[in-house]
Amino acid sequence: MFSIIAAVGKNNALGKNNDLIFHIKEDMDFFRKTTTGHKVVMGSRTWYSLPAKLKNRENIVVSEEIIPKADKTVSDLKDYIAKNIDTPEEIFIIGGGSIYAQFLPYAKHLYLTEVDDSPKADVFFPEFDRRNYRRKTIKHGNQGELKYTFVKYTKK
Repeated sequence: MFSIIAAVGKNNALGKNNDLIFHIKEDMDFFRKTTTGHKVVMGSRTWYSLPAKLKNRENIVVSEEIIPKADKTVSDLKDYIAKNIDTPEEIFIIGGGSIYAQFLPYAKHLYLTEVDDSPKADVFFPEFDRRNYRRKTIKHGNQGELKYTFVKYTKK
């Protein structure tokens, strides 16, 4: 099963200049705790934006070219989705924007840190119909003046 995890602004902002918009310690901890021990799938720009390979996770990069330090490179996304859509294993999609958009129709869960801010961005989370999901608030938090909510959406 595919699950998406992201921190998004009220305007669906994700990133700018190949970096995350939000640098929230509690969100980073939530990301690490939630994805550790799982496969994580990302686009090549997300891969190259990381300071290092994500530990204790199988790092899978969607790219036309082989990514030497990745655990696996996927060049045929449709084939990868078809082979993994029914697995009971939770596979996390971690970005960027176009990868989220391609996996969104197949994702059973969306773990979103909804941030109460609308910053300028050049990468956005795709729009989705919230009526097709059950919304569960996990926790509210704040970092300074920045308020956010951890939410889990489950497809009905």
